[in-house]
Amino acid sequence: MDNRVLVALDQGTTSSRAIVFSSDGQVMASHAVEFKQHYPQPGWVEHAPEDILDSQMTALQTAVKVSGVDIGRIAAIGITNQRETTLLWEKDTGRCVHPAIVWQCRRTAPLVQRLKDRGYGEVIREKTGLVPDAYFSGTKLQYLLDLPGIRDRARRGELCFGTVDSFLAWHLVEGRPHVTDATNAGRTLLFNLHTQDWDPELLEMMDIPREVLPRVMDTAQVIGQLRTEILGRPIPVAALAGDHHASLFGQACFAPGMVKNTYGTGCFMLMNTGEEPIQSRNGLLTTMAWRLAGKPTYALEGSVFMGGATIQWLRDELGLIQTAAQSEQLAQSVNDTAGVFLVPAFTGLGAPYWDMYSRGTLVGMTRGTGRAHIVRAALEAIAYQSHDLYSAMVADCGHTPSQMQVDGGASVNGFMMQFQADILGIPVVRPVVLETTALGAALLAGLGVGMYGSKEEAVRMVRPDLTFHPRMEARHRELALYGWHRAVERAKGWVEP
Repeated sequence: MDNRVLVALDQGTTSSRAIVFSSDGQVMASHAVEFKQHYPQPGWVEHAPEDILDSQMTALQTAVKVSGVDIGRIAAIGITNQRETTLLWEKDTGRCVHPAIVWQCRRTAPLVQRLKDRGYGEVIREKTGLVPDAYFSGTKLQYLLDLPGIRDRARRGELCFGTVDSFLAWHLVEGRPHVTDATNAGRTLLFNLHTQDWDPELLEMMDIPREVLPRVMDTAQVIGQLRTEILGRPIPVAALAGDHHASLFGQACFAPGMVKNTYGTGCFMLMNTGEEPIQSRNGLLTTMAWRLAGKPTYALEGSVFMGGATIQWLRDELGLIQTAAQSEQLAQSVNDTAGVFLVPAFTGLGAPYWDMYSRGTLVGMTRGTGRAHIVRAALEAIAYQSHDLYSAMVADCGHTPSQMQVDGGASVNGFMMQFQADILGIPVVRPVVLETTALGAALLAGLGVGMYGSKEEAVRMVRPDLTFHPRMEARHRELALYGWHRAVERAKGWVEP
């Protein structure tokens, strides 16, 4: 057995993690560091850049120490990250000119509306596979460049734009490489899926100088060596991947039509569509799955903005639960929601609705509505939103998957996974290793340094743990979905543009 190990840096929305994996994909050690969320105005979300970097460094050093492995056994490090979050930093100092604008942030909705009003929506969709929305990085970067003096500095080559992968690579790798990978580039509104490069027309559309953009790399490729002072010796950093692309890889969804759903802060469903991008007719995104040896593989994607974050809201804002695990117990304490539906559109609705102006809605309450009903409605809402993505994918590709692979922290909730299978009408399969995002990044890094001869060899150890089979009768499923879609209609367009 190969005694080398792989390390994944998994930089997420609410925490930074590092996980040490054996060569056969087993978790040897992990460490997570949470960091503060900043909400300067309603609908705005920011991170302190130093929190992102410091938490990720601490997580890496602690995980490696806890693992007890000799540093010389670490074959490679892979980085996976929250994707659309946008940073802009000085090339000379590494200091950001502004806090990181998080993917959830809606402040650039007026800039998006301006693009739509100018008739650019179809051009953007054709070139990038995305829809104009404040979710993506392009208008976030435009917002930063509009700050006094910033665009001129960018044109002079003094500033670096990047998503979190770029930011970490620049700070952690010798030589300060300014790079990203194709999966992260594909989430910016600036990257042409067909040419596999930054698009001049899109850059002009948002007045973004090319000088500020990173070089686009393959998903598995050595970009440089970890700075020696971090762990005591240089180690190849050999993969960059957006978190949900890494998860698709870690779930071994290599055949067209295979689909996975990650239940993290948000829920992100991706379906492998092979070598050709499929243009969605149902509000989904066309995106990269990965790019290996210069060859792109594509996917359809749908995003639920509020997945596990809905459970956090129950805990932190309403105080209805003390722990995330308690939500499962409470949900199971009642037979149903008693007609209550929660639409957690706190930051708008993503696919397939793409309504920036919807807001959270709780409907169907009576005097008898209790805490357990609301908690159950919140968990069911996560599954309902995922159902809407799945239905759109089936309509786009004309193929009904035989099952759905699931992962992410919230997938440990057995009640929610069973309800997900019930409302989909297909089995839901949870793997032994739930950290498939980190696993995917680690395996991609192993592929990048030649530790594995192929992607199939890299994921040979991925194994199912538990399968949830649907138990709900078809007529009950239809009634439940009818109620959900009525509630969604009430949430739409709540905020006036």
